Amino acid sequence: MSHHHDSLLARQDPRLDISDTYLFRGSRGTVFVVNVNPLSGDGGFHDDESMYEIKVDTDGDAVEDITFRFTFSAYTAYGPQAWQLRRLDGEAAADRFAEGTPLLTGVTGEVSEGPDGLRAWAGAAGDPFWIEGSVVTAVKTGIARGTAPDLTGFDPARAANLFAGTDVQAIVLEVPDEALGGAGSRIGFWATSVLATDAGGWRQINRCGNPLLNTLFDLEDSERDIDFNATCPAEDVQRYGPEVLRATERAAAAACAVPDPAAYAGHVRDLLLPDVLRYEVGSEARFAVDGRNGRALTDCAPEVMFELVLGVPVKLGLDASAATGVPRSDFPYLSAPGGAR
Repeated sequence: MSHHHDSLLARQDPRLDISDTYLFRGSRGTVFVVNVNPLSGDGGFHDDESMYEIKVDTDGDAVEDITFRFTFSAYTAYGPQAWQLRRLDGEAAADRFAEGTPLLTGVTGEVSEGPDGLRAWAGAAGDPFWIEGSVVTAVKTGIARGTAPDLTGFDPARAANLFAGTDVQAIVLEVPDEALGGAGSRIGFWATSVLATDAGGWRQINRCGNPLLNTLFDLEDSERDIDFNATCPAEDVQRYGPEVLRATERAAAAACAVPDPAAYAGHVRDLLLPDVLRYEVGSEARFAVDGRNGRALTDCAPEVMFELVLGVPVKLGLDASAATGVPRSDFPYLSAPGGAR
């Protein structure tokens, strides 16, 4: 799994559970994808007591300079949900009480378009993520125990996608490159889901940048009051760097794949923290071991993350054809629910 059900509050309400984020070049501009409500996609999006935010860092400090904020009307089984998109800049980008500038409105299941190629869509879609359950369990267990993954019982010829046939609720936003500084500009992206509190404030429920980070390193631990999902990327190195270092050094040493596990662990920490998906605007997305630039819908993110942490390749026995739906070439790029085209 990528970030499926990685916090207590997300498990309590899957509509606020961010499973994956993607960032790539579309046919008109830069595309941000935020998938929530994994495994079924039932129940739509949370209502107007919540917000779904696309956070964009434009100067490399892992602090948002732009926020694209989606809010939804209440879900019913009898019709689509209405949504509104606003943009917030500068200090307002981090202020959840700021109003921002309205950009688009629409309803789920339909494309809404604005000026200069801006367009957005939200609704149910086939989950583009794929993974082999026994492999991720072996890798995660090995990292936790400081041992090499035990894959003795795994037969690649019988590999199966854990999420085959499952759907998500997806938010897809395509933004003109010029709105992000133009082609060649470097940005960072992460997504958050936020819920109103009884005290009149806002609580961040989930956040997601790089795939599988919290899953592999288990950075969420309510018993130790470690709330990864409630924090911000700018704090990641200080808060979670020691655990990433410790776990990676043990895992890489157990895999016997690198000459200096301690130095390798420092390299991995610097690659993965802050937990922000980096991208050069206008370029082809590629999430790979030897280079990460956004994340395309067909990138095999699990194999990349496994090899980064362990220092040795671990194969799933699967490729993009195992996903519920094959991504489309046209907006909104995701497949229809259940893999239908």
